[in-house]
Amino acid sequence: QVQLVESGGGLVQAGGSLRLSCAASGSILRINAMRWYRQATGKQRELVAAITSGGSTNYADSVKGRFTISRDNAKNTVYLQMNSLKPEDTGRYYCYADIQGGDRWVHSYWGQGTQVTVSS
Repeated sequence: QVQLVESGGGLVQAGGSLRLSCAASGSILRINAMRWYRQATGKQRELVAAITSGGSTNYADSVKGRFTISRDNAKNTVYLQMNSLKPEDTGRYYCYADIQGGDRWVHSYWGQGTQVTVSS
Protein backbone atom coordinates (compact mmCIF):
# COMPACT_ATOMS: atom_id res chain seq x y z
CA GLN A 1 0.00 0.00 0.00
CA VAL A 2 1.36 3.40 -1.02
CA GLN A 3 0.32 6.70 0.54
CA LEU A 4 1.03 10.32 -0.30
CA VAL A 5 0.79 12.76 2.58
CA GLU A 6 0.94 16.50 2.01
CA SER A 7 1.81 19.15 4.56
CA GLY A 8 2.70 22.83 4.72
CA GLY A 9 -0.51 24.54 3.72
CA GLY A 10 -2.04 27.40 5.66
CA LEU A 11 -3.17 31.01 5.66
CA VAL A 12 -0.77 33.65 4.37
CA GLN A 13 -0.99 37.27 3.27
CA ALA A 14 -0.52 38.25 -0.34
CA GLY A 15 3.16 38.50 -1.13
CA GLY A 16 4.06 35.84 1.40
CA SER A 17 5.54 32.38 0.98
CA LEU A 18 4.67 28.80 1.80
CA ARG A 19 6.46 25.51 1.25
CA LEU A 20 4.42 22.41 0.61
CA SER A 21 5.78 18.90 1.10
CA CYS A 22 4.47 15.56 -0.08
CA ALA A 23 5.98 12.35 1.23
CA ALA A 24 5.35 8.96 -0.33
CA SER A 25 5.46 5.88 1.85
CA GLY A 26 4.81 2.17 1.47
CA SER A 27 6.05 -0.47 -0.90
CA ILE A 28 7.94 1.68 -3.42
CA LEU A 29 10.45 0.54 -6.01
CA ARG A 30 10.61 3.73 -8.03
CA ILE A 31 8.83 7.05 -8.28
CA ASN A 32 8.50 8.50 -11.77
CA ALA A 33 6.72 11.80 -12.35
CA MET A 34 5.58 13.84 -9.38
CA ARG A 35 3.19 16.76 -9.72
CA TRP A 36 1.28 19.39 -7.80
CA TYR A 37 -2.27 20.26 -8.75
CA ARG A 38 -4.65 22.74 -7.20
CA GLN A 39 -8.38 23.19 -7.15
CA ALA A 40 -10.16 26.39 -6.21
CA THR A 41 -13.76 26.35 -5.07
CA GLY A 42 -16.06 25.93 -8.04
CA LYS A 43 -13.20 25.37 -10.48
CA GLN A 44 -11.59 22.38 -12.11
CA ARG A 45 -8.39 20.89 -10.78
CA GLU A 46 -5.40 22.31 -12.64
CA LEU A 47 -1.76 21.31 -12.98
CA VAL A 48 0.56 23.69 -11.16
CA ALA A 49 3.98 22.07 -11.52
CA ALA A 50 5.59 18.80 -12.49
CA ILE A 51 8.99 17.17 -12.08
CA THR A 52 10.38 14.04 -13.67
CA SER A 53 12.55 11.45 -11.96
CA GLY A 54 15.52 13.10 -13.63
CA GLY A 55 14.64 16.54 -12.31
CA SER A 56 13.15 18.20 -15.39
CA THR A 57 10.42 20.64 -14.42
CA ASN A 58 7.35 22.21 -15.96
CA TYR A 59 5.08 24.96 -14.64
CA ALA A 60 1.71 26.50 -15.31
CA ASP A 61 2.11 29.96 -16.84
CA SER A 62 0.33 31.50 -13.86
CA VAL A 63 3.05 30.40 -11.41
CA LYS A 64 6.23 30.63 -13.49
CA GLY A 65 8.88 32.65 -11.73
CA ARG A 66 7.08 32.40 -8.37
CA PHE A 67 6.82 28.66 -7.63
CA THR A 68 9.59 26.07 -7.60
CA ILE A 69 9.08 22.32 -7.59
CA SER A 70 11.84 20.04 -6.34
CA ARG A 71 12.22 16.49 -5.08
CA ASP A 72 14.39 14.47 -2.75
CA ASN A 73 14.50 10.96 -4.19
CA ALA A 74 16.18 9.55 -1.08
CA LYS A 75 13.21 10.71 0.99
CA ASN A 76 10.53 9.98 -1.63
CA THR A 77 9.39 13.56 -1.18
CA VAL A 78 8.38 16.36 -3.51
CA TYR A 79 8.26 20.02 -2.52
CA LEU A 80 6.58 23.13 -3.83
CA GLN A 81 8.12 26.43 -2.79
CA MET A 82 5.57 29.17 -3.35
CA ASN A 83 6.72 32.78 -3.26
CA SER A 84 4.97 36.08 -4.01
CA LEU A 85 1.63 34.43 -3.33
CA LYS A 86 -1.51 36.00 -4.73
CA PRO A 87 -5.15 35.63 -3.66
CA GLU A 88 -5.78 33.71 -6.89
CA ASP A 89 -3.36 31.03 -5.67
CA THR A 90 -5.94 30.08 -3.04
CA GLY A 91 -7.14 26.49 -3.29
CA ARG A 92 -6.57 22.96 -2.19
CA TYR A 93 -3.23 21.65 -3.37
CA TYR A 94 -2.88 17.99 -4.26
CA CYS A 95 0.20 15.88 -4.75
CA TYR A 96 0.26 13.27 -7.51
CA ALA A 97 2.84 10.59 -8.28
CA ASP A 98 3.39 7.69 -10.66
CA ILE A 99 4.89 4.97 -8.51
CA GLN A 100 6.22 1.53 -9.31
CA GLY A 101 5.30 -0.60 -6.35
CA GLY A 102 6.17 -3.98 -5.03
CA ASP A 103 4.01 -5.62 -7.70
CA ARG A 104 6.31 -3.93 -10.26
CA TRP A 105 3.36 -2.19 -11.93
CA VAL A 106 3.22 1.61 -12.15
CA HIS A 107 0.19 3.06 -10.40
CA SER A 108 -1.04 6.64 -10.02
CA TYR A 109 -1.56 8.03 -6.54
CA TRP A 110 -3.09 11.20 -5.11
CA GLY A 111 -2.65 12.77 -1.72
CA GLN A 112 -5.53 14.05 0.36
CA GLY A 113 -4.67 17.67 -0.33
CA THR A 114 -3.62 20.62 1.77
CA GLN A 115 -5.43 23.97 1.87
CA VAL A 116 -3.65 27.16 0.87
CA THR A 117 -5.44 30.44 1.52
CA VAL A 118 -3.95 33.77 0.46
CA SER A 119 -5.57 36.88 1.89
CA SER A 120 -5.45 40.23 0.13
